[in-house]
Amino acid sequence: MDQILDDVKGKTEVLQGTKLSFIGCGAMAEAIIAGLLKKNLVKTEQVVGSHPRKDRREELQKKYWFRILESNKDAVAFGHKPADINQGDQSSIVILTVKPQRLGTILRELKEAVQEDQLVISIVAGARIETIADDLQHRSIVRAMPNTPAQIGQGMTVWTATPEVTEAQQRQIHMIFGALGRELQVEEEKMIDMATALSATGPTYIFLVMEALIDAGVHMGFSRHVAEELVLQTMLGSVLFARESHKHPAELRNMVTSPGGTSAEAIYQMEKGSLRTVLSKAVWAAYQRANLLGRKAKHES
Repeated sequence: MDQILDDVKGKTEVLQGTKLSFIGCGAMAEAIIAGLLKKNLVKTEQVVGSHPRKDRREELQKKYWFRILESNKDAVAFGHKPADINQGDQSSIVILTVKPQRLGTILRELKEAVQEDQLVISIVAGARIETIADDLQHRSIVRAMPNTPAQIGQGMTVWTATPEVTEAQQRQIHMIFGALGRELQVEEEKMIDMATALSATGPTYIFLVMEALIDAGVHMGFSRHVAEELVLQTMLGSVLFARESHKHPAELRNMVTSPGGTSAEAIYQMEKGSLRTVLSKAVWAAYQRANLLGRKAKHES
């Protein structure tokens, strides 16, 4: 029991006194804030956000009770206000969660606002560290790519950091993204674009397959409600079984494929339709698009 209490205390202390400034408060910023608050890793007074729309600011303030401003610069400056006497040492993290097309404008606006001791985290799709570092004249940067299930604490976030990011800051990053589900640190930035195509865009592939299976059930004669329940639980159970079994997907597929049976016939039709090739091409196209977004962001900065 003492060990458990020590572990909990250790986790809460990692972000104790840390100020978090969210630039742009869309769905993913809200997911991060909600995850951190739900797990009691930060207090509302440690968080500030910025958003241009008044209705969105009022919505988030009412829902989570943290401060949200119209000015991006004011949100960044929040991190350098004196820490509360009981919060210990203060650190500051600026989290960029804006749309890719707005990033260039935001970076120019914040160029002199971000201080040397602040850590900058970007979850902007395609935005390369080099672009952010050059535009902000700042070197302590983390580039990350979460995915949609982060909104329910079941996300997958892949991230990388510049050499200037300290070990203490890296522990904070592990904690922040761990609040969204699972997180993985990689050494090479190109893997972020790869993760953008595979895990960040991945829910799109899953939702499309889900939709197709539900439609197939309706075509056979199920009501849409029943078909949806069958498909959702089957997909969920299959994923959980794959994780718990630690077996290769091919081995799992062979387990449920009897000679001359329904699975064998279904697999034959999917292979005949080049399902593997189509999925591979889709992931590769998403990867190329992520690279293009990065080049475009650099050109426009």
